[in-house]
Amino acid sequence: MSAYFYESNEQNGMPSKQRAVNGGHSQRSSVDDYMMPEEEWERESVLDPAWERQQKKTFTAWCNSHLRKVGTSIENIEEDFQNGLKLMLLLEVISNEQLPKPDRGRMRFHKIANVNKALDFITSKGVKLMVGAEEIVDGNLKMTLGMIWTIILRFAIQDISVEEMSAKEGLLLWCQRKTSPYKNVNVQNFHTSFKDGLAFCALIHRHRPDLLDYSKLTKDDPLSNLNLAFDIAEKHLDIPKMLDAEEINNSIKSDEKVVMTYVSSYYHAFSTTQKAEQAASRICKVLTINQENEQMMEEYERLASDLLEWIKQKRPWLENRATDNTLDGTQAKLGEFRDYCRSQKPPKLSQKAKLETDFNTLQTRLRLSNRPAFTPNEGKLLADIVDAWKGLELAEKGFEDWLLKELRRLERLDHLVKKFQHKCDIHEEWSNGKIDLLKSADFKQCSLNDLRALSRKHLAFESDLAAHQDRVEQIAAIAQELNVLGYEKIQAINQRCQKLCNEWDELGDLTQKRRSTLTEAEKIVERIDSLFLEYAKKAAPYSNWLDGAREDLIDMFFIHTLDEICGLIEAHNQFKATLGDADAEYKTIMRLVDDAQQTSKDNNLDLPPNPYTNIQSEEIKSKWNEVQALVPQRDQDLQTEYAKQQQNERFRLQFAQKANVVGPWIERQHELLQQLTVQVVGTLEQHQKKLETMETSAAQYRPHIDELEKYNQQIQECMIFENRHTPYTMEVIRVAWEQLHTQLTRQIAEVKNQIYTLEKKGISEEQMNEFRAAFAHFDKSRSRRLDPKEFRSCLIACGYNIREDRQGDADFQRIMANVDPTHTGFVTFESFLDFMTRECSEEDSVDQLTLAFKTLSADKPYITAEVLKRELPPDQAHWCIQRMKPYTGADGVPGSYDYKTFSSALYGESDL
Repeated sequence: MSAYFYESNEQNGMPSKQRAVNGGHSQRSSVDDYMMPEEEWERESVLDPAWERQQKKTFTAWCNSHLRKVGTSIENIEEDFQNGLKLMLLLEVISNEQLPKPDRGRMRFHKIANVNKALDFITSKGVKLMVGAEEIVDGNLKMTLGMIWTIILRFAIQDISVEEMSAKEGLLLWCQRKTSPYKNVNVQNFHTSFKDGLAFCALIHRHRPDLLDYSKLTKDDPLSNLNLAFDIAEKHLDIPKMLDAEEINNSIKSDEKVVMTYVSSYYHAFSTTQKAEQAASRICKVLTINQENEQMMEEYERLASDLLEWIKQKRPWLENRATDNTLDGTQAKLGEFRDYCRSQKPPKLSQKAKLETDFNTLQTRLRLSNRPAFTPNEGKLLADIVDAWKGLELAEKGFEDWLLKELRRLERLDHLVKKFQHKCDIHEEWSNGKIDLLKSADFKQCSLNDLRALSRKHLAFESDLAAHQDRVEQIAAIAQELNVLGYEKIQAINQRCQKLCNEWDELGDLTQKRRSTLTEAEKIVERIDSLFLEYAKKAAPYSNWLDGAREDLIDMFFIHTLDEICGLIEAHNQFKATLGDADAEYKTIMRLVDDAQQTSKDNNLDLPPNPYTNIQSEEIKSKWNEVQALVPQRDQDLQTEYAKQQQNERFRLQFAQKANVVGPWIERQHELLQQLTVQVVGTLEQHQKKLETMETSAAQYRPHIDELEKYNQQIQECMIFENRHTPYTMEVIRVAWEQLHTQLTRQIAEVKNQIYTLEKKGISEEQMNEFRAAFAHFDKSRSRRLDPKEFRSCLIACGYNIREDRQGDADFQRIMANVDPTHTGFVTFESFLDFMTRECSEEDSVDQLTLAFKTLSADKPYITAEVLKRELPPDQAHWCIQRMKPYTGADGVPGSYDYKTFSSALYGESDL
């Protein structure tokens, strides 16, 4: 029948086929093509009585479904439209428009005039008919059915639109979408796909599952399926029976037009439900975004509280500079600090980075969804967390240096205390009884020879006293250094030092006084044993030299470098070079003793005590033997220390070699990250992949950091405080590593946010690259922020019109207030990107959400809990009911809610 009509496109000046070729009005092309002549197919339809019978029954039922609205109907389609009255009435009902007043006469020309009025109305709707009024008035069934099909196609099918497809294709796509979840249903056309009735039942069950149980239907009983669908549609959906179940089931190929006519009735019957589904979908989308945002806010608050509490616990410990003044306690504290740096701090640093990333992601999501910015509780702002972290790093900055310095101080204290006690013991042993001896008045009862002997003995004592002056000064210097270093038991040291100095001063005074006395007595001394005198002169300094040598040989050494131990070894070798002279001096002294004994023996005299000195030859011999025994022991101690310092030097070299590799590698990674940050090459996804590759590479490089930590621990355990082989310390590498990890995490999150912005805002990647390139061009300092002057130039470069006058300055200040709400004086890249994407995209709004709720509530100014529970998922319906305010309007019903204020609150325009 469509061979006699096609849709007119004369308004655009070209036929529909030509416009389809030229690409114009793609949504109308499917309708145009469908309504073009199909002579061979139509000729078969006309000749097929079954198809003609189906069309007549279906078109009659369709017409009656509309005519009954005005209280009338037709029985014979080719006769009841002959006078044109019911045809005009049908057109008025389906178009909701008023047609010209019909002629009421019964003559043929009256009928033709009325039919022409109807045909003119159809033609005015863009359809060109190839049928004349006379053919309708004469009852031509073929032409009458063709005209009715044109009306159905124009007013019932053409306006159907599904996913940019309309008319027949749109209706077919609608059927496919609605029936896709159902078993044994595969809608591909309008003649064979509906033969078994399951497609009709699926459409009913999809929109009204309460009307039938689809699971009980079977493909093997098509007649029952068809009758069930037709009965339910007539009884519950107000869709008349337009098709005959037996004809549909028995025909090889049903008439496509009658099936389309009947299916279009389903579409229009369910169109209200479809609008409700779309409205519910929009509301679900908005509510899902808000629920996810709330979850992110709660997670931020939890992470922020946890991190701030941890920092609050750790800062007093790091700021505490008190120790128990013991080596073991200080070393234990150093071990605790190493555990803090390696085990406790890294997870918290990752938590801080995640907190910053989540906060920025949340703010981006809120901006992109037109929600108000998230403001954490007081004290939990991102700036508060950054300040707290800076305070933590400031507290730990000098903690390790202080601990190492304290270790050196305590080692030095321990060495000095032992050395002080040792020298004091030697001095007190030497000075024991000297004061009583100097105070003695024994010279008054002595003979002249004894007096001379006492005088010479005192000279030897003075020589011995002068030799001990250096030791006393060393003791005082050690005590002074212990005072400076803050030794814990300094009071006992000072008391002992003061007592020793007082005794030394008294010894000096008494020595001066006794020397004066003996000098006067020396006037009467005439004879002295030169041999004993010579012995005394040599024995006293030699004995003192032996004491000094013995003291040096057993002296403890405190060194840190290989050069220092080499210096001690060199000094010891020089000392050994003097042993030949010392041996000669020893033999000379022993020869004096032997000569004295031999002289006494030769003269048959008993050898009297040496009146000039108390130093016995056995004592000198014992000291000399002890010194000779101590020399090889000193050699062994120095070699042992030399081996230890060689091992320390190996540890230094081992650490330096590793640090000199790890340090430059981290620096190169920082430089590469800086290059990737300044200039993005390729797509954002490729840029993200590069950053993630760097992050993976950094994670794989972590064992090198752990290996360096192990070397650092060896160095610290060996008390190695300096390393001239590398400029890198473990602290420097540790900070650089943490900064690399933090910057990588931040950059990846930033790129993800940009990708999210592209997807959410509909901004093309080319636009995003233009924004980034413009920003980078004016960011001369590469600080990722612009001052107002640079930002203004950047906007102009992006095509933003800002005039160079007072009005332009006012416009720019409004823009600055938007992108820099906290008045920092700078515009970050994130704020610039957010501004440009808002300028270049369309976003959902309060009005759209309000319209969605209005659709669900059937155009009422309120909504009920029953509607929310029916149209929304249970959790989101419950979420809305908890937050919506009761509706206070006079036209409300009990338990109704105000969805307008709720929609405004979601977008920050009012309070929930």
